[in-house]
Formats: sequence, C-alpha cells, structure tokens
Amino acid sequence: MITITCDICKKKMDNPITGVTFHYYSNHSICEPCKDSLELQTKYAVRDKEPFLYDWYNKHMADALNKAVQKGKI
Repeated sequence: MITITCDICKKKMDNPITGVTFHYYSNHSICEPCKDSLELQTKYAVRDKEPFLYDWYNKHMADALNKAVQKGKI
C-alpha cells in the first residue's frame, strides 16, 4: 500500500493512481482538487496573454504552484 501526501492541502491519498487521483508538477505531488483549482486560477491569466508563449506559461504555472505550496492553499 502506497500513501502520498498532497504538497498543497496535505491530504493523504492511499493507493493513488498517477494522472487520476494525483499529479506531479515540477517535483510536487498534488491531488486532483488542488490541480483543478490551480488550473482554474491560471486560466484567467492565460486568456489575457497576447501573444501566448509556452515559456511564459511554464513559468507562470511554476510560480503559482510554489506560492500554493508555501501558503498551504490555492
């Protein structure tokens, strides 16, 4: 039995399934609800970005993830 703890909300996940119940983003494991909240938060920033650059998007996601891990919430 494997147990993984979400780096943001600290919720424990027993027998997680990669890509379904938890995800890895830049060496952080996060649960599905935290992933959805993170993507929702960045969706509004992406809409306003002209022209869209993948380097900018990757940096924005990494910054948002690091802030969420430090705060313990999104």
